[in-house]
Amino acid sequence: MVMAAMTHNLFNPFKGRRIPALNSTLKHNPTARIHPCKASWQEVAGVFIFSAIPFTAVKAIANSPLAARLQERMLRTKSLATKEAPEREAATQRARKESVWYGKDRPRWLGMIPYDYPKYLDGEAPGDYGFDIAGLGKEPMDFNKNFNYEVLHARWAMLAALGVGIPELLDRFGVVDFIEPVWWRVGYAKLKVGPEYARYCGIEALEPLGIYLPGDENYPGGILFDPLGLAEDPVAFEELKVKEIKNGRLAMVAWLGFYAQAALTGKGPIENLYDHISDPVHNNVTTFVSSLLSP
Repeated sequence: MVMAAMTHNLFNPFKGRRIPALNSTLKHNPTARIHPCKASWQEVAGVFIFSAIPFTAVKAIANSPLAARLQERMLRTKSLATKEAPEREAATQRARKESVWYGKDRPRWLGMIPYDYPKYLDGEAPGDYGFDIAGLGKEPMDFNKNFNYEVLHARWAMLAALGVGIPELLDRFGVVDFIEPVWWRVGYAKLKVGPEYARYCGIEALEPLGIYLPGDENYPGGILFDPLGLAEDPVAFEELKVKEIKNGRLAMVAWLGFYAQAALTGKGPIENLYDHISDPVHNNVTTFVSSLLSP
C-alpha cells in the first residue's frame, strides 16, 4: 500500500491509454493474472481501522481519568525539554559547523567547476548542494515549503521503492502467493503513517495522550518517531538528515525508472531485471527501444 500511495500522489501513467507490451501479453496468454481493482471488505475494513478507530481511541483516552496523569507527566517532560532547547540548538549549530555537509565549504553539485551559486543557499539545510537553477528557493517561505515537500516525497519514495520490489521478489520465490505482486496492477490505497502523522495533525496532536514530541513537523522525534534515540547525538543527527535526503532523492529518481519500465514493458522491475540477466544481449534498453521503433 505504501508504494501505491506514490502512484496516487504523483500521477497514473496508465489512465486512458493502452500499453502495447501488456496487450501483447494478454493476446498470447489470456490467463495472465490481470485483476480489476475492486475494493474488498478487507480493504474497506483496513481503511476504517487505520482512520476512524485511532482518532476515536485518542478522543476516548483524552477524556478519561488516565489522561490527567499522562498529561501531568508529559508537561514535566515538556518543561524540561523547553529549558534544554537553547542548549540543544547551540549543540546543533556546533555540529553543523564541524560537519563537511553544511556551511560555505560543503560539497557543491558541480564539484570543482567554477559556478556562481545562489547566495540564498547558504548550506543551512540538509542536502544543500547549491542547486536551484529554477530559483524556487529565493523567498525564505518558498524555500521552507519546498524543503518540507522534498522531505515528504523523499520518505514516500524510499518506502514505496521497497514496496515495489519486495512483493514481487516474495511472489517469485514462492514465499508469499500474492494475488497480484506487480505494483502498478494493484490499485492504490493511502495511509498517513510515521512522521507524516505529525505533519498532518501537528506535533502537539498526541499531547492529550501524554506523548510529547520534542521536534518539528519534519523530525518529530520522541519515543514514537525516534525509538532508537538517533537524534540524541547532535553531530550524528545532522549527518543522518543529509543521508536521508540523499537516499530520498535517489529513490525519487528510481521512481522515474519504475514508471518508464511499467509504461514501456508492462512488467514489474524485478521481472525486467530477471529478463535482462537471463539474456542481457537481447533484453536491454537499446534492443527494446529498437523494437518499438521498428515497423
